[in-house]
Amino acid sequence: MADRETRPTTVWSRPERGARGPAPERSRYEITAVALALADAEGLAAVSMRAVAQRLGTGPASLYRYVGSRDELLDLMADAVAGELDLSAAPSGDWLGDLVGLALQSKAAHTRHPWLPELNDRRGEVLGPHAIDYLDHALAVLAPAPGTSRQKLEAIGLLGGLATLFARREAMAAAGEDPGADENPGDGDPPAQAAHLAAVAAEGRHPYLLAALTTAGPPPPAGPAERDALFERLLRRLLPAMLG
Repeated sequence: MADRETRPTTVWSRPERGARGPAPERSRYEITAVALALADAEGLAAVSMRAVAQRLGTGPASLYRYVGSRDELLDLMADAVAGELDLSAAPSGDWLGDLVGLALQSKAAHTRHPWLPELNDRRGEVLGPHAIDYLDHALAVLAPAPGTSRQKLEAIGLLGGLATLFARREAMAAAGEDPGADENPGDGDPPAQAAHLAAVAAEGRHPYLLAALTTAGPPPPAGPAERDALFERLLRRLLPAMLG
């Protein structure tokens, strides 16, 4: 965003309150918690300084004593979600298992807060203290893993991307908003999709697809537990290949 390109500091580089003036009536933590609840209930677009102030029973101008802009509020929200991840366990030495555990936590956080991918798309590369703690912890987990520092950072980035992708699909499934469902009822139904794909393959113009479908068998169930299992299987295949 335009103001982010010229902003020299982040919200965390300034003290929460000035040395002078009256004692603060609010806190960044309280303001952020209200913004999170608002986004969870109504979506990210509903989060504004005015809407947060209304929920706090105060005027928008008073919030600027604690947060300089809506952008800074979004930064605080993203970092608060990063703070939900449990980083208390020391690395076990099983870097792959530990990293998969972090990824599952990240996916769960994205599922709890379905607006998070949109927020991250808009914010750019602003890391708050909790996000930095997460990055350092993930690198500690990867200390015994093969690969260069760059490969390890890329692997951590992959975790975030896959967590976002799977969480988006879960949110759509929970809301009954599968792509194309409005235009073609049943398109969001995995058995119907599989039947359509099989019919197309059977026409004979896609021999490799036909062979793959023939050997793969029927699609597995697509509930939350099955999606978690698929997520973990993908990570256990991809991560060693990236770091090997």
